Amino acid sequence: MFPVHRPSPLTVLSLALACSALGHPSATATAATATAWWHRSPRYSHYETRRRAAAPHPLRDALPNPRLTPGALNPAVTQSDIDQTICVRGYSQSIRPPERYTERLKRAQIREYGYRDRWLRDYEEDHLVALSLGGSPTSPENLWPQPHDVVGGWGSYAKDRLEGRLHWLVCHRGLRLATAQRALAHDWIAAYQRYIGRVPNNQRLHWNGG
Repeated sequence: MFPVHRPSPLTVLSLALACSALGHPSATATAATATAWWHRSPRYSHYETRRRAAAPHPLRDALPNPRLTPGALNPAVTQSDIDQTICVRGYSQSIRPPERYTERLKRAQIREYGYRDRWLRDYEEDHLVALSLGGSPTSPENLWPQPHDVVGGWGSYAKDRLEGRLHWLVCHRGLRLATAQRALAHDWIAAYQRYIGRVPNNQRLHWNGG
């Protein structure tokens, strides 16, 4: 016996719609049934979620809610010891919390922030005050689900670029540590415009300092 290959419901839907368009009366009912099935299917729900998530976040989502994420500092980092802490290559990686911690927190905070897009990959669990600038590694007050894609280009990769710039300035004595920390905690977009430029560059930057 030859194996019987059954068409998928999505294939049936496509064929039924095509036949209906050509004027076959019986195909209209088939198309309606297939369409109803498709809208009830998990695959349609998955597709719709991804379609909605593809839209950039509004500009208000570029900054964290200060009530939920005001920022928090690492007491082990001070202006006097930056040459032994944040300015040492690999320091940020050495204190970065494990992914199992940040991913669990990201899930909870996405709900807390009320984001419609629930896909973890669309966010960076960001340290508001970067690890490379003396931010707390684990405090929930210093961690928030920052969208990668925000209207105007003010997404997570632009902030990563700012963190790199501020880190360079602090370690080369062009900026006080406390000044950089306040800039990030208060309004990182304003800080970007001051220290980099008016137009954000949200291209992904391979910078692990945050």
